[in-house]
Amino acid sequence: MAPTPPEKRTSGNPATRADIALTTKQQREQKRQEKLAEYQKQLAARRRSKLAWWTIGSAAAVIVVGVVVASFVFAPKPAVTYGALDSTGAEIEGVQTFTNTSRHVDGAVDYPQTPPAGGDHNAVWLNCGIYTEPQVNENAVHALEHGAVWVTYDAAALSDGDLATLKTKLPSSYVVLSPYEGLDSPLVLSAWDHQLALDSVDDPRIGDFFEEYWRSQNAPEPNAACSGAINGPGKQ
Repeated sequence: MAPTPPEKRTSGNPATRADIALTTKQQREQKRQEKLAEYQKQLAARRRSKLAWWTIGSAAAVIVVGVVVASFVFAPKPAVTYGALDSTGAEIEGVQTFTNTSRHVDGAVDYPQTPPAGGDHNAVWLNCGIYTEPQVNENAVHALEHGAVWVTYDAAALSDGDLATLKTKLPSSYVVLSPYEGLDSPLVLSAWDHQLALDSVDDPRIGDFFEEYWRSQNAPEPNAACSGAINGPGKQ
């Protein structure tokens, strides 16, 4: 018969048993406090994470709104538009009217107007647009035949600010802007058989002239292209 194992004895001292019980209780409390501290730590981490994402999201939203607002505030203004092919015969003070022939020729042409407002011209037209250098008359006149307006200016008479103002009044197509040597006025607008000399880029007749003569049906070829031919020097 196997011997009976000795019984596990506990201290019979009440003080010792109390210390043991207290130590166990403290250990449990310590574990509980550790678990509570860990939970609070995780909770704080989640809160910080949420706050961080909220901050990032808010900042991103502010940036997006700022970009959208800036796109409207700083976006270039669209080019001004005028009625095309709807000349009404309105009289504009200062406009001179001519009668010019319209033949394709080779070589230079002696034009009666400076700059020319129509007449015989080269078979190849000047592409419409903004130029920083003078252009060949014979090619520019061909652009007038297609209904373009040729805006010429004295480079010594207009400042950079004047030119910037002038460009805001020009349509996006069927217009040629270029300096021209030997002008009697700071600014001259020419359409086929019509011309207006001006002293200032702020003159309201600039808009009137474009309303009446830009892409006029009275041009010899009002529906012909103003691109696809040649670019002159200084094309922007």
